[in-house]
Amino acid sequence: MSKNDAKGSFNNASFLIIGISDNPEQELTAAAQEAIARGKVFSGGKRHYELMKSRLPQGAQWIEITVPLADVFKQYKGIPQIVVFASGDPLFYGFAATVQREFPDAKIEVYPTFNSLQMLAHRMLLPYQDMHAVSLTGRPWKDFQDALISREKLIGVLTDRTRTPRAIASMMQEYGYDNYSITIGECMGNPHNEKVTTMTVAQAMFYEADFPNCMILQMTEQRGRLFGIPEERFELLDGRVNMITKMPIRLATLAALELGRHKSFWDIGFCTGSVSIEARLQFPHLVITAFEKRPQGKELLDSNSRRFGAPGINGVICDFMDADTNIYPAPDAVFIGGHGGQMQEMLQTINSVLLPGGVIVFNSVSDESAAAFRQGIESIGRHITGTTRMAVDEHNPILIMKAE
Repeated sequence: MSKNDAKGSFNNASFLIIGISDNPEQELTAAAQEAIARGKVFSGGKRHYELMKSRLPQGAQWIEITVPLADVFKQYKGIPQIVVFASGDPLFYGFAATVQREFPDAKIEVYPTFNSLQMLAHRMLLPYQDMHAVSLTGRPWKDFQDALISREKLIGVLTDRTRTPRAIASMMQEYGYDNYSITIGECMGNPHNEKVTTMTVAQAMFYEADFPNCMILQMTEQRGRLFGIPEERFELLDGRVNMITKMPIRLATLAALELGRHKSFWDIGFCTGSVSIEARLQFPHLVITAFEKRPQGKELLDSNSRRFGAPGINGVICDFMDADTNIYPAPDAVFIGGHGGQMQEMLQTINSVLLPGGVIVFNSVSDESAAAFRQGIESIGRHITGTTRMAVDEHNPILIMKAE
């Protein structure tokens, strides 16, 4: 079913979305009880059904929410009113937001209760107004990794059966983020099985938590973050210091890329990963895709990412000119760290995927490569909008060239 079909089918539909906890004897508001009493069609997950089946009116129809959701939405078609049970606050990473997105014309009423992170904070007697909440429930790591890189002092985490407390703690330990205490809340709201435990990151790596669970991370000490990583601190390609973008050049390159206003960054020819890692640490919001044709590049990128606490960079080992560029998030900022004598062809490929308002930056080490970049940029209808000439110590001058 297309989204347009969904919209058309739900112009007059009504969703009553009731937030519940894991408490089998939970109290519901009078309004929520009334919605259930007059309801005919109900929906929710398997766990929600087990909690609420004794309260459903006789003859009630139940539609289980499973993936793919498109199949669930097909079953909703033609039903004028559906009572949906969801966990906690349906507007906090919950099903109400999904309904709003898929059926913007439907009427929605929400009856919330405390979400699991709120309940965990209450058990901890923890003021949580400054808590940075992220969900790993069926979601990628990025938002959580962004929070770590951003040095959030208080992080609430919604988990699932894959992104478990053990898996989360292992990732944190791998990238050096052991400067947090972890409090795990298990079966929050269930008076029989609820459990709250505080431990270190190292302890959490071996803790088997009952599901469902959630976590609150509290920073125990600040982790330092360099603004400009000295090149000698990176693991280098065969120990060759000349194969890494020098720190002042790297920072000037990031400035030319204007990464603060962009969302997707491609680093072509990443070698040691220094530009991508610096970008990840200074601009955590970025989605970074880094290309390198040398097989050693993957190990270098992984090693240096762990060393500096920069998880989440997508390293692609292949010749960029052979890559299927359509399978990666389209860039609005591109750095060319190496072109292999194929500048013209490379720029044409970049131009075919670069988003409107995108920028391309190239660091030239010779007059010949600068001329090739200028000619290539002109051939794709773009313009050089800035150049900066820099020299570090006794190294040859670098021309940082920016095209838009």
